[in-house]
Amino acid sequence: MAAAFSLIPELDEIVKNGTAEKRAEAIERISGLFLQGAAHFETRHVALFDDILVGLVPATEIETRAELAERLSKLDNAPPTLVKQLARETEIRVSGPILSRSPLLDDPTLVDIARGKGQEHLAAISGRPTLSPSVTDVIVRRGDREVVRSVAANAGAQFSESGYSGLIKRATDDGMLALTVGQREDLSAASLKQLVAKSVDVVRRRLFDMAKPQQKAAINQAMIELSGAPKSQPQVRDFEPAQRAILVLHQAGELDEAALLGFAKQHKYEESVAALAALTGMRISVVHQLVLGDRYDPVLLLGKSIGLEWATVRALVVLRLGPGRVASGPDIEEARINYDRLSPATAQRVLTFWRLRDKGKPA
Repeated sequence: MAAAFSLIPELDEIVKNGTAEKRAEAIERISGLFLQGAAHFETRHVALFDDILVGLVPATEIETRAELAERLSKLDNAPPTLVKQLARETEIRVSGPILSRSPLLDDPTLVDIARGKGQEHLAAISGRPTLSPSVTDVIVRRGDREVVRSVAANAGAQFSESGYSGLIKRATDDGMLALTVGQREDLSAASLKQLVAKSVDVVRRRLFDMAKPQQKAAINQAMIELSGAPKSQPQVRDFEPAQRAILVLHQAGELDEAALLGFAKQHKYEESVAALAALTGMRISVVHQLVLGDRYDPVLLLGKSIGLEWATVRALVVLRLGPGRVASGPDIEEARINYDRLSPATAQRVLTFWRLRDKGKPA
């Protein structure tokens, strides 16, 4: 300590009894000396300055501490104890620069500060060049909307599985966050599917529009999987008679929505599927698989893509359940709400994807 105090005459007296102006002047002289030689200092030299400044800085004015923090935040060999001291300050003008970029803050320190400080501190941490999953876990859990959006937009931030689950949960009622998360290159296919599943139609559409080419394919695939399209062929049915009947209707100019609705209401499954296939331009075998999937979503997508009224779509939803079975009130109401929310553009994009995927497959 004697060697440290010798850097500036009467420093011991300044630390103990000096005025704010004297302390500010001392810090300016010491920090200036440090910054001038920082590139050449060894560890023992840095420790010397650390000893001096740790005792001197806390008693100075906020403006002085803030200026010092700004200067030290850019150094990778700044006095480490002082840096952590500044990072824990409640005044964000002081702690902010250190939290935002100082390379000397390790994960345990960042996690501890993130757990105990407020939103301003979390916001500062969220913008660091790199963030580990242990830190982002805390930010996602404690951060407000703006903080979580900030960390989600940080390309240098890494997220654990639980961190991504937290982001997606927060994105359920935050479309901007959903769009931000959806554009992350490190988002897994499973997480993307979960995000798409929890997003409303308008967000799904914007996700698709803003996505990179490889992400567009993943979003389409997620939508298809969510639609419940089966991976294996369901029970074998004979569609040839129905196909001939539909062809006759088509040639007579009578194949329209009214005809489809009539088939569905009469529980004529083969005729309904053949008519829907003709109206959508898809193969009967593909429409058959889509209609009999685990969920009704493909029926909604097919109906919306060609502009069917809800009454017709409802009849098709009921038809897929089979004879003697009816859809419950809540299920039908949920399907109606989802159908109203579904945009024709989204439905047509999915339909196009289905067609492209089916192209070239054997009949």
